[in-house]
Amino acid sequence: MKKKIDFIVGMLFAAATILFIVIFLSDDAFFNWAFERHHNVLSWYIRPLFIIPMVIFAYRKSFTGIFASIFALFTSMFWFPVPAKSSPKVLEFLAFEMEYLKGVWTAPKIVISLAVPLFFFMLLMAAWKRNLKWLLGIIIGAAALKLIWSVVFSGEAGLSILIPALFGLIVCIGGLSYFFRKRRTRD
Repeated sequence: MKKKIDFIVGMLFAAATILFIVIFLSDDAFFNWAFERHHNVLSWYIRPLFIIPMVIFAYRKSFTGIFASIFALFTSMFWFPVPAKSSPKVLEFLAFEMEYLKGVWTAPKIVISLAVPLFFFMLLMAAWKRNLKWLLGIIIGAAALKLIWSVVFSGEAGLSILIPALFGLIVCIGGLSYFFRKRRTRD
């Protein structure tokens, strides 16, 4: 794909992601519909896996791939059907997340929430510059901080993300290590 077209398509996906976030946070009916599906823990397992294509596309310097992966990551929260039954801890944690997103946005909350775009920026820069150590450190650090944030702010219910977070972390490290090893042997 030509660089100009790649950039334009990538920016369309970036705009679609921003539009999704705005609609998600401002339309209560859509917010509730999406969160009902986010109760399906399959979405918890799939979301971290989008880090792999995001990193690979950043490594290849493809804006379309990067922003399509980010769009898929954000929208994947509602790809699965509403579960027939959910664990009480999952329900408690998601109730906390819903309140966090819909509650009053204070200055400390805004600063903490800026960690998400900062994570994406650092992740993409590390991949773009092809710095594997920095990249792995960012992925491990983000998983640890997500877990710490979940437990500190939602208590024991935050531990409900432990297994999906560890699964995502292991698969991401394994998948990206394989990709970089394969690239190194090919180069």
